Amino acid sequence: MSKAIFFHAGCPVCVSAEAQFVGALDPSRYQVEVVHLGQDASRLAEAERYGVKSVPALVMDGQTFHINFGASLSDLK
Repeated sequence: MSKAIFFHAGCPVCVSAEAQFVGALDPSRYQVEVVHLGQDASRLAEAERYGVKSVPALVMDGQTFHINFGASLSDLK
């Protein structure tokens, strides 16, 4: 099973993207983890290592996909 991480900050854009993208992933293929960086700043460095520049962002199999624009990571520090 592959892993997907959805990073977000709780803004309306992020919440909408979470509902659409996370809900669309096949649970038999992807183990999905949702990380709210506004509530768990300890995960910011991890998001940066994956190449996340802004949220919402979805990391699947180590590849980062930026979805719309809710907030930059620098705004969350």
